[in-house]
Amino acid sequence: MRPGGLPPVPEQTARTARAAFPGGSLPMRLRDHLAEVFDDALFRDAFPDRGAPAQSPALLALVTVLQFTENLTDRQAADASRDRLSWKYALGTELSDTGFDFSALSKFRARLIGYGLERTVLERLVEHCREAGLIKAGGKQRTDSTHVISAVRDLNRTELAGESVRAALEVLAVAAPSWLAGAIDVAEFAERYGSRVDGWTMPRSKTKRDRLAQVFGQDALTLCRAAWADDAPRWVREIDAVALMRQVLVQTYSVRTDARGWEVVRKRDADNEGVPPGHIRLASPYHPDARWSAKGEDLFWIGYKVHLTETCDTPTGAGTDVPRLITDVHTTTATVPDVKATASIQRHLAARQVAPGEHYLDSGYPSVDLVVEAAGRGITMVTPLLADHSPQAKAAQGFDKSAFRIDWKTRQVRCPQGATSAGWYPVTQHGRDAIVIDFARADCHSCPTQANCTNSVRGTRMLTLRPRELHEHTTTARAEQHTESWRTKYALRAGVEGTVNQALDITGIRRARYRGLPKATLQHAFSATALNIVRLDAWWTAGPLRQPRTSRLERLSYQLTG
Repeated sequence: MRPGGLPPVPEQTARTARAAFPGGSLPMRLRDHLAEVFDDALFRDAFPDRGAPAQSPALLALVTVLQFTENLTDRQAADASRDRLSWKYALGTELSDTGFDFSALSKFRARLIGYGLERTVLERLVEHCREAGLIKAGGKQRTDSTHVISAVRDLNRTELAGESVRAALEVLAVAAPSWLAGAIDVAEFAERYGSRVDGWTMPRSKTKRDRLAQVFGQDALTLCRAAWADDAPRWVREIDAVALMRQVLVQTYSVRTDARGWEVVRKRDADNEGVPPGHIRLASPYHPDARWSAKGEDLFWIGYKVHLTETCDTPTGAGTDVPRLITDVHTTTATVPDVKATASIQRHLAARQVAPGEHYLDSGYPSVDLVVEAAGRGITMVTPLLADHSPQAKAAQGFDKSAFRIDWKTRQVRCPQGATSAGWYPVTQHGRDAIVIDFARADCHSCPTQANCTNSVRGTRMLTLRPRELHEHTTTARAEQHTESWRTKYALRAGVEGTVNQALDITGIRRARYRGLPKATLQHAFSATALNIVRLDAWWTAGPLRQPRTSRLERLSYQLTG
């Protein structure tokens, strides 16, 4: 690579484009306003200094951004760079330029992923907007997440078991054909796994389906034992498809010895024997990062989750309004709860010097620990804390935590009937500091309101509190979020849902283009970049549109009164 920016726009290309688009177009305005964002130096680590000349990474990055603004395939984007006048202007190519092969885009993405540069273009654009005053630290930002469907078919457990065996066989038939021929009956396996398992209809009979599942399990066990045998090449078991097949075997089957001493491979019963937790359970032999997840009662998907953060400062109407821009995009597997992403998002924003003063989020993102930690960094999280989950609070009867009086100095708690706690025990629960409060049996058993206070087997009430600062912050926040002023302020968060819909409409962000979490991360980073470009373009062209139109009669009056 020879570092440099985008090439200058040839005179003939500029003249022709200006004639064809007198008012300009998005690709042309992108080139005019943001040419310095696309620089080969950003990708220096991914390209060697020696060797054959490479395609300009800055040019390929610009093509990728334009590709995502229109949700084009690689082939369509390569064709657009060849036959669209506005794209030639943006790329600075001659009218006679023949473009490049579409495969260069996938190779470029692979190189970015290999060197950890998936978010480089988005970060450079955010930095440029910060330097231009369009994004400022200490303002208002909001975050929301949405589901992302992976680029694989949803398989049931039997199909997954069979397809994992077929995938391993396909790889071994190329990587180690001689070893494979000596390890299995190739003819028998070829007949069973010649076509994709999800390409034909499963038997209707439950008995036949169970037998088929057992056959898949026996074949997977045979292949695993052959791969892990002492005389097998060590590298065979290190092949990804083989390792995934072994993992599917462990997750789906159990191997037991029956009363006659015969080994039996049996599919695990999901209801009685259970299945692995969602965060480790495989969903496809071709996509080890995809995970099954659910939200509510009617949304189920296999794939990922993406979190979008954007600026949301209130417009002043004084001619200084700026566009609302995406400042961060964070991609996780589908099983990661939103609360686990909060700290990472705020760290990314702080690292780019665009941390918000007020961060608006829904109830899935906060915990009282995160709220206090963020406040220590100058970030106020405007978000509803989850309500008290005690049985008394849920039933709206009896005595919840708020009915007890806590004396932090004497380390005692007084119940609504006047009894004083018998024990105060600092503990660690789920990696967090907590305090367990215990009341004496004599006080609880003789209490006339015992039934309204506890239904434990011991017949005594126990409370679990957080340390004083966290407990008091939680109590204050829960009281505040019931006020009308807080609700009015929090209404600002709802606008981020429109951003999610815009990202869906423009870039198709809810469907993964590629396989693997790193590739999905790259897709979402370029989707956010493209969305910012679309918003900036609307802001660049909005000035004249805001001015009221003047009628012919008014223009004539102005001319006469001169």
